[in-house]
Amino acid sequence: MENFLNLMYFFGNTPAGDDLVGITFWIGTMAMMAASAFFFLSMGSVDGKWKTSLLVSGLITFIAAVHYMYMRDAHAEGDSTTVFRYVDWILTVPLMCVEFYLILKAAGATTKHLRDLVVLSTIMLVTGYVGEAGLGNASLWGLFSGLAYFAIVYMIKFGELAKLAASAGGAVQSAHNTLVLFVIIGWAIYPVGYMIGTGDGMWYSFMTGLVAAENMDFIYNVGDSINKIGFGLVVYNLAVSK
Repeated sequence: MENFLNLMYFFGNTPAGDDLVGITFWIGTMAMMAASAFFFLSMGSVDGKWKTSLLVSGLITFIAAVHYMYMRDAHAEGDSTTVFRYVDWILTVPLMCVEFYLILKAAGATTKHLRDLVVLSTIMLVTGYVGEAGLGNASLWGLFSGLAYFAIVYMIKFGELAKLAASAGGAVQSAHNTLVLFVIIGWAIYPVGYMIGTGDGMWYSFMTGLVAAENMDFIYNVGDSINKIGFGLVVYNLAVSK
């Protein structure tokens, strides 16, 4: 019983049954911790060239799980989770971009591709935070963030990385294309959240008509969990298929 109470203290109190957002923080924390354990333990069962990819997958979900514990507490206190989210994203999103380099390294991806992906993802998040935190004009900084995002999409969907994936073919190309879909479709929730979070621009009224501002944490929690765990599962599937 004492061990159980210590565990509850570490993870925080469970949310109330009618707190849907709090429940998703709890489920997201548990799911990403479980995913981290799975990816770390799976490293011993795959070929050496895929171990780093699985390590990165585990780090992504582990970092997110830790931040979800902090965000859950902030939500319970009625505080904003924005700062915690951006700290999480500025660590995990570049790592998600690193996965493209790692799975295409054998096909010819270079450290230049890696640098470009990391720099663009960092610019996307830093400029997004400046706008959402009210440190600058939300529309202008949102534009900078969006341009960096579309540059990433171009690289992986139409640019050199897409060509390297096509040349690799087979399971590598399939994994690359699936990760691209995560970036194009799965990451679509983030600009929606930005427009709602900043309360700025001509799209604000339209977006809040689709998603109420108080529901954004719920959408972020579900989307984050699917995107981050999904990224790792795609990499794991590629590793075991090889």
